[in-house]
Amino acid sequence: MMQLNRFTAPAIGMALAVSLQAQPSNGGNRGPGGPPSFISTFPLTAALDTNKDGVISAEEVAAADQSLKKADKNGDGKLRADELIPRFGGRSSRKGRSSRGGVVSSQPTPPEKLSLTNGTGRIPDLATFDKLSYQGEEVLIDTHLANWQFVKFQIVGVDKDEPVTYFINTKTHRSHGKFMREIGIGSRRGSMAGVLIYRPLKKAPNGEPGMFTFEYQPFDAYPFEQIQMSHDLLTKHMPILKGRLGYYPMPQRALPLYHEEKEKYDAAEFPVVLDEDLESDIGFLPLNSAESFGRLRLMETGELPSSRDVVVYKTLPNEMPRVAGVITAVRQTPLSHVNLRAVQDGVPNAFITGAAENKTITSLAGKLVYYKVNKNGYELREATEAEVDKHFAAIRPAEPQSPKRDLSVREIRPLDKISFGDSGIFGVKASNLAALHTIGLPAGTVPSGHAVPFSFYDEFMKHNGLYKKAKVMLADEVFQKNRDKQIAQLKAFRKTIEQATMPDWMMERLAKLQAAFPEGQGIRCRSSTNNEDLPGFSGAGLYDSFTHKPSEGHLAKSIKQVFASLWNFRAFEEREFYRIDHFTTAMGVLVHPNFSDEAANGVAVTDDILYQTKGNYYLNTQVGEDLVTNPEANSVPEELLLNWWKPNEHKVMRQSSLAKGEGLLMSDKHLTQMNECLGKIHARFAKLYGKSLDDKKFAMEIEYKITKDGNLSIKQARPWVY
Repeated sequence: MMQLNRFTAPAIGMALAVSLQAQPSNGGNRGPGGPPSFISTFPLTAALDTNKDGVISAEEVAAADQSLKKADKNGDGKLRADELIPRFGGRSSRKGRSSRGGVVSSQPTPPEKLSLTNGTGRIPDLATFDKLSYQGEEVLIDTHLANWQFVKFQIVGVDKDEPVTYFINTKTHRSHGKFMREIGIGSRRGSMAGVLIYRPLKKAPNGEPGMFTFEYQPFDAYPFEQIQMSHDLLTKHMPILKGRLGYYPMPQRALPLYHEEKEKYDAAEFPVVLDEDLESDIGFLPLNSAESFGRLRLMETGELPSSRDVVVYKTLPNEMPRVAGVITAVRQTPLSHVNLRAVQDGVPNAFITGAAENKTITSLAGKLVYYKVNKNGYELREATEAEVDKHFAAIRPAEPQSPKRDLSVREIRPLDKISFGDSGIFGVKASNLAALHTIGLPAGTVPSGHAVPFSFYDEFMKHNGLYKKAKVMLADEVFQKNRDKQIAQLKAFRKTIEQATMPDWMMERLAKLQAAFPEGQGIRCRSSTNNEDLPGFSGAGLYDSFTHKPSEGHLAKSIKQVFASLWNFRAFEEREFYRIDHFTTAMGVLVHPNFSDEAANGVAVTDDILYQTKGNYYLNTQVGEDLVTNPEANSVPEELLLNWWKPNEHKVMRQSSLAKGEGLLMSDKHLTQMNECLGKIHARFAKLYGKSLDDKKFAMEIEYKITKDGNLSIKQARPWVY
């Protein structure tokens, strides 16, 4: 009987653990490239798995006495530590020889005779790479590859005059070992087992979006000459890699060798990509993953796109009506109004470096196109008119919609007299700010203020006969068919609203509200409708807010400007597309002290909505009054990930273009306070909106400022639209 020593019991435990992990959740059928190569790495588990199916069954455990004799290499009836060491392999020699034993089979299947099910010797295009690549969670021990798109490769005969390159069908064969056994490669000596990874966000060496990197196994380290050779072979057999391929030295053994040979790499034609490089020099950024159809237009400053245009901008527009898709040549923030609009409308939006000069893009200018964005890149091709018409018919609601509107309340109320459920009276922006006052945030964090109800807007419109005028305008056939007429007539209608008179009782109540503010205090009047800040519909940027200055006289002036913004062209067009009733849409006004000369402003989301990391808040902050949502040209906000659980732990993804020096725009004190506030806001509003705390499709977006006195102020909260 095999004598078990103190090393054996833990090993059997490991064997059983591996066996359990190897069994998939689909009823026991092992997926492609599954566990056998992993189990065979461990001498003990390899011995127990007698039928080599990747699962250690109860019968195989019962027969362990006989099976374990295979692991007893010296035949002394004992299993010693050296006989239980996993066969991961060691650092290769200077000649590039792997520490793994054995020789290469003399008659493996040549690449040109492989079926694509197993692999190929040449990848002519991205479509073939897609067919061979795997992307997901089932990556065996290569955990760093999880969710990356990759193809494994094998270079055989590296010590021969003509090495042979195999690209492995990684959907079928997740491990090199399984592929080698399938095509008759006897062992790994004399071969190099690597991985080719597509990194869509990274700018390639040739300046185009999307870079590939190649790497080898964690415990292999090859000298520069063999890395150069493998680079040349990969680009020879996959031509699309030329100008887009870099070498990533794995940190365990390859990275130290890279540093020893750095002078050679510095002189090489291909780049070396280190960990710190992977998050820099972004060439593509998917701001909103979606697909759409439309006419591709290269936009010039001042041009106005239509709702069926896929637009290409060299710089970010501060204001944009509904479009079919967005491409920008400058990097966006996901919290800009451009992207919030794209998220709201469900249209694809991406930053693509050099977009305005990219021939793939510019060659389609003026043509109907299909445009798709996802985390792996973008697709742009010519489309037919039938495809475009079918797409727009499918996405527009079939039935009209009437937003909730309660006109029963006729008095202006302070925020502490308003509840979350009063959004049908005062608008979501006002009711959400009122709710912020009830969740225990530090005193002074949320501004105090008042809310003007929808009934004021309704009575004002009736008093001046403005509803009737609006209906005449909308019924006009020229208005309905001519977009330029719509823009011009809506502008004229807004001017009519601003010049109209208010009933005396309304003027009196607004004067009383104005008198409640200290003399000389600027008053911020913010739109708060029943058509924005909703779950699934943010309405960001549709309506306008105004600051009433002490020199402007009666507060009614700014209130009417806010009322008029309900008839902005961008807002009208959005409601028209979604078939939202223009006449049940109502405008309330949130009124509070104006912030001036703030040190910084920003927007935060209670989830990492850009990089998709777990356990982080996403923050954009900018200096002074240069808004994150509507930045000045070439303005880049500070981009930061703030850890949910560790208030003092954060990661800076980008520095502000306006910051002086290398410090953050928010102090450690501010970040700690922000962490606490975001946690409370998320928890409270999840409950208010009937969501669970771990709902992956719920997050809150807030707007905040650092005042001139250095205090954190949160001025808005609304659901993030996924």
